[in-house]
Amino acid sequence: MLEPIPDHLTKNLKLLFVGFNPSIRSAETGHHYANPNNRFWKILYQSGLTPKQLTADQDHDLLQYGYGLTNIVERPTKEAAEITKQEYQQGRLALIEKIATYNPQIVCFVGKGVYQQFSKRKQVSWGKQEQTVTDAVEFVAPSSSGLVRMKMEDIVAIYKQLTDLINTNGRE
Repeated sequence: MLEPIPDHLTKNLKLLFVGFNPSIRSAETGHHYANPNNRFWKILYQSGLTPKQLTADQDHDLLQYGYGLTNIVERPTKEAAEITKQEYQQGRLALIEKIATYNPQIVCFVGKGVYQQFSKRKQVSWGKQEQTVTDAVEFVAPSSSGLVRMKMEDIVAIYKQLTDLINTNGRE
């Protein structure tokens, strides 16, 4: 069985990214967003969140920018559809605890489905959420998976809102 990959967390992050769960490729390499079809690293660079394009094996370097990485579910799977309701519920409670412990300014959920599981709301819009579960600013961005059918420029435009939020300390 594949092992979960480590979170990259520290207190008082500017931004915490929350994914569904590690892919098989991420579990094999021990790095977040390691699938070559995943556009996470390209999106961060193109949206201005990082000054250079990082690679999955540099995932720990995000901490130097004040960014962290975690997932709502630790267990690696081939696809998110394999995650059980019980795993989501356990992951949701663990994530609430992580957010309280590490106190990030902004929590970015990488995919609407991740936030739907976390917030228990069916209707979720892109961007900053008006009703939040935690004290952090909660932000929903498109999944960076290569399976997402949105145009890259539309995805990047949503992530650019994060850059603006960071620059205003989470306030608009």
